[in-house]
Amino acid sequence: MSQTAAEPLKFAYWVPNVSGGLVISSIEQRTSWDIDYNRKLAQIAEASGFDYALSQIRFTAGYGADSQHESVSFSHALLAATERLRVIAAVLPGPWHPALLAKQVATISQLTNGRVDVNVVSGWFRGEFAAIGEPWLDHDERYRRSEEFIRAIRGIWTEENFNLRGDFYRFNEYSVKPKPIGQPQIFQGGSSRAARDMAARVSDWYFTNGNTPEGLQVQVDDIRTKEKTFGKGWRTKIGINAFGIVRETEQEAKAVLNEIIEKAIPQAVQGFHHEVQNAGNASPEREGNWAKSTFEDLVQYNDGFRSNLIGTPEQVAKRIIGLKRAGADLILLGFLHFQEEVEYFGKHVLPLVRELEANEAQASLAAE
Repeated sequence: MSQTAAEPLKFAYWVPNVSGGLVISSIEQRTSWDIDYNRKLAQIAEASGFDYALSQIRFTAGYGADSQHESVSFSHALLAATERLRVIAAVLPGPWHPALLAKQVATISQLTNGRVDVNVVSGWFRGEFAAIGEPWLDHDERYRRSEEFIRAIRGIWTEENFNLRGDFYRFNEYSVKPKPIGQPQIFQGGSSRAARDMAARVSDWYFTNGNTPEGLQVQVDDIRTKEKTFGKGWRTKIGINAFGIVRETEQEAKAVLNEIIEKAIPQAVQGFHHEVQNAGNASPEREGNWAKSTFEDLVQYNDGFRSNLIGTPEQVAKRIIGLKRAGADLILLGFLHFQEEVEYFGKHVLPLVRELEANEAQASLAAE
């Protein structure tokens, strides 16, 4: 039995700590970015079988995100309201120095029994960097900085006295005590050559935008090949973004999708499209995130509709297994109405996924 087939899929949800919801549309979204809503959502997600929550990082308004809570402190608040859920705090090298982030996470880890993780975002929003006076590096330079950032925080967490003479960061006999409980997991995103290479060298998890199983398989195969080339000592796990629209009938689910797109806010989507396609096309091979996204794809920020988790619980569960067969270890979900839909997903979809996983595992054993 393969390692991927044997391990149950993990499920995560986007924390709505940024206003405007997860689609650029005027459709009703019964979702709030405030702390009371998010504490309750985290508790619902934990009770519904979700493993992770991912707090977003934004510094400035734009594309519906008029208000934003900072990700690390917000993640701590959600951890304090739960018992088992892991929370992934997204951070940006540049605004964060690795010494600050390593100390923050070590402390939160101590306070929450080691349930905090980190998503290192290399940066796509040039206007955001300009607004806060941070230098905007070329595409591949941003990933070189992120890789050095990851090597730094991992070294600080694991070595008694950490030293580094890098191109971006310098450390001299630096010691953090107490260390985190366990080892915080390091996530990253991206679809470019530089992003996949970084994942194959240093990251625990690789997040990719929404995609078909076939498209995902290409990325996974590439990372597996590069892991061997680089001699990485562990397997990079794969997470894929998806927007869930699960209803009793396929017609109901598709009607919701059509309404989201019909009520898209063209100026905001086009502005987001311009910004992210500049970022995606900035990679030397022009294959970064969003480089080939359509207007309809970008109504959901991270191409979530392309994963096609839209339909009945049975349809969605089967498509999730298709993504797992292609190499996914985790499904990262967004919804219109988070509290209600996370609970519905946990009650009606997750049991079907676990049943299908058990069937696949039995079939794999029988074939050996």
